[in-house]
Amino acid sequence: MQDALNIPGRDIYSVSRLIRETRAVLEGSFPLLWIEGEISNLSRPASGHMYFSLKDEAAQVRCAMFRNRNLQLRFKPENGMRVLVRARVTVYEARGDFQIVVEHMEEAGLGALQRAFEELKARLGREGLFEMQHKQALPVLPKRIGVITSPTGAAIRDILSVLKRRFPAIPILIYPVPVQGAQAAGEIARMIQTADSRRDCDVLILARGGGSLEDLWAFNEEGVARAIYACNTPLIAAVGHEVDFTIADFVADQRAPTPSAAAELVSPDQYELQQRLSRQSGRLQQQIAHVLRQSTQSLDWLNKRLQRQHPARELQLKAQRLDELELRLKRQIKHNLKQNGHRLGRLQSQLQRHAPLQLLSQLDARRQHLQQRLQHAWERSMTQKRQRLAICSRTLDSVSPLATLQRGYAIVQDMPAKHIYRDAAELSQGDRISARLAKGSLICTVDEIHKETS
Repeated sequence: MQDALNIPGRDIYSVSRLIRETRAVLEGSFPLLWIEGEISNLSRPASGHMYFSLKDEAAQVRCAMFRNRNLQLRFKPENGMRVLVRARVTVYEARGDFQIVVEHMEEAGLGALQRAFEELKARLGREGLFEMQHKQALPVLPKRIGVITSPTGAAIRDILSVLKRRFPAIPILIYPVPVQGAQAAGEIARMIQTADSRRDCDVLILARGGGSLEDLWAFNEEGVARAIYACNTPLIAAVGHEVDFTIADFVADQRAPTPSAAAELVSPDQYELQQRLSRQSGRLQQQIAHVLRQSTQSLDWLNKRLQRQHPARELQLKAQRLDELELRLKRQIKHNLKQNGHRLGRLQSQLQRHAPLQLLSQLDARRQHLQQRLQHAWERSMTQKRQRLAICSRTLDSVSPLATLQRGYAIVQDMPAKHIYRDAAELSQGDRISARLAKGSLICTVDEIHKETS
């Protein structure tokens, strides 16, 4: 699509052109910003990039932190965590959303310490602890130098090395104290009071090597600041590196950028040439710092131009778009799986209703019911047949010859043919016959025959 349509009298923007120019205006108008807020809606796609919202009580803003920056984190960001970020303002072209791209992130505890530092600095400043009229001049040729620091740290080694090189004749008295931890501030304050009350030294150096804001916090405590302010012996604060500033630096009679620099400040130079060289060196350092500041500003400006035109920016935007599509794909897959799960459940229910086991169970129940009915019908039939048998038996008994035998009659048969005789005329005298009674039978010989006359 063309950036603008050629219509006479009008400059019609395309959406992409509008977004690009808006992004250029935003990025050109805002430097790198420090922003503090609470993390929410944190997302970590497989690409290694990180997307989240940074919010406070009244507003929120979308943030992107790319993989090459994530690798530098010293902690794991989580939802609800309060952080301090350094970020640049931009626009995500794919959605036209205002967002910030995070270059650096740290836990907001550092910000809380920084605020506490600024509040104490302001309060002590109002009380006049930093005023120049309270500061004492350093001795030109101290008779003894006192060093308040850890006896095992790098700071004391640097100080001793410098003093030995510049003016080894000056004796050194070390006042050992812890320079880090919960009890350090109290110990430092008490040791400053002790060294001042003993009057053993013409100048004191309060020293510690470099470290984070938390590491140097003992020198930001109010108790240490007031002990330095009350100290009548000139005191140099040499805490941390050149870029590190503590409350002790502002209250002390003089601040040294490093422990080594403090040793140089209190050690005299025996040669005028070295003094002039020292002054020249100081001016040169200032000039170098000025040139470095100018070079740093120029480098920052060039870096911004490079970031706006660097192919990596486009790759980052494409990577963010890819991550967004990946998240949408995962959500759609989950939705489809859920729908298919519901459908599977319905099909399983239908299958259970039509399953052979269900049908066999119904047929078995019917078989048991029919078997019970058959059993009952068989029992009724048997009962009826028993009743009929009893009736027939009684009827048969009533007409049975055996019943006649019960009344005292007998059945006469010849032997062994078993021919039944009904007429005495059929027998002859001397025939052997069998007479069957109701119970048992008799073997008889015919002695006489009495024939009936009609």
